[in-house]
Amino acid sequence: MKRPELVKISGVKKYYPVTRGFFRREVGAVKAVDGVDLEIGKGETLGLVGESGCGKSTLGRVVLGLEPPTEGNIFFDGRDIASAEGKELHRLRRRMQIIFQDPYASLNPRQTVGRTIGEGLVIHQMGSPSEQKERVLQTMEKVGLRPEHAGRYPHEFSGGQRQRIGIARALALRPELVICDEPLSALDVSIQAQVINLLEDLQQEFHLTYLFISHDLSVVRHICERVAVMYLGQIVELATTGELFDHPVHPYTRALLESIPTLEPGRPAKRHDEAAESPPEALPAFCAFEPRCPVAQPACGKMPAELQEISPGHWVKCLAYSPTNGGLWH
Repeated sequence: MKRPELVKISGVKKYYPVTRGFFRREVGAVKAVDGVDLEIGKGETLGLVGESGCGKSTLGRVVLGLEPPTEGNIFFDGRDIASAEGKELHRLRRRMQIIFQDPYASLNPRQTVGRTIGEGLVIHQMGSPSEQKERVLQTMEKVGLRPEHAGRYPHEFSGGQRQRIGIARALALRPELVICDEPLSALDVSIQAQVINLLEDLQQEFHLTYLFISHDLSVVRHICERVAVMYLGQIVELATTGELFDHPVHPYTRALLESIPTLEPGRPAKRHDEAAESPPEALPAFCAFEPRCPVAQPACGKMPAELQEISPGHWVKCLAYSPTNGGLWH
């Protein structure tokens, strides 16, 4: 059963100009996000995976309204974030929060933990000072922090505890959408499992919707209901988690999954040598993956591919995929 839609991303692009010379003349653009279409249902955890630099975090910031899109629209609960202003934008921002990647850099070292967690409550004028303090202490308890921690500073905590502080800061406003931007990458493996369980428990209790940005496919497989695979600013495959991991279609998705380390004896991780190489500096006009693709066809360099639904809920953007024979041309 399809969930009610909370976020709709339609044709979103985010380009950064490249300038040269004394007068900083624009000579090109870095296409961080290049025509993304996505929908996120209420209460869903949608995974967004891809290599570093593919545009995952940029898309997350654009969804939150921290950066304006170059083109396209982001609808939150039916309202276009880009066109919202004043009080309406202020109300929308309260309903969306982010958990940052680095718990060491994302916390103000000069603010106590209590003030950090309660800062959003003050900005949005949610309750009296006593009510704000009570909300802070309640939220700290939810994430496994003790009340006496409120008066301490970030440097007095471990990495895992700092990430709990970051989660509490996002949770204090009781948002509906939380962007999890690589929230586990800076943590020890032993701590990651605790944070994953915490995020899942909080989602159940507060009916949260997650956009879970990560490059760790094993974590994504555990926590996400659907997964979108991103390559150089574009979504190349989108499916339910089970379908994507069991029946990957796009050559890039296959390369990602076959490079996952395995602990099974006698079964080393596979990899496509061509697909595992770094992206070329000069990208082709149509399919950005073509120079690395082991199944590229002549048509790939002549026309753009469209995101097509090859089975219910499974979308792929690849001209080398033949729907008539149900697989990739070889």
